[in-house]
Amino acid sequence: MAIIAKELHHHAIRVPKAKAEEVQKFYAEVLGLDSDSRRPTIPGIPGAWMYVGEEGQPTAQIHVMGTDGRSPFAKSDQEDPTRFHVALAVDDIGEARAELDRLKVHHWVIEGLVDMNSIQVFF
Repeated sequence: MAIIAKELHHHAIRVPKAKAEEVQKFYAEVLGLDSDSRRPTIPGIPGAWMYVGEEGQPTAQIHVMGTDGRSPFAKSDQEDPTRFHVALAVDDIGEARAELDRLKVHHWVIEGLVDMNSIQVFF
């Protein structure tokens, strides 16, 4: 069974910590993107979630993540949620994980980073 991607949720970029605010300002002032005020404070990772799409009808986000080297949430150099990535939304993350297991696709999970109920699967 194929994993069905429902939407492009976000594309994440990593920038030096000292540049995170400057990059957010660029996206806001030059590209006209609004930031998502619901982004939680993520210890050690300054940044912003910037909406893409028409005002009031965003279609995706760009996640700006400020970090210098390996993040405090990394499981290894390769398993670091601050690495460049594209996030896709699925209906059932448990089914998606089961399909990755069935296909023997290496993946790793971070739970509770965005909020206490969040589950993120990286591959």
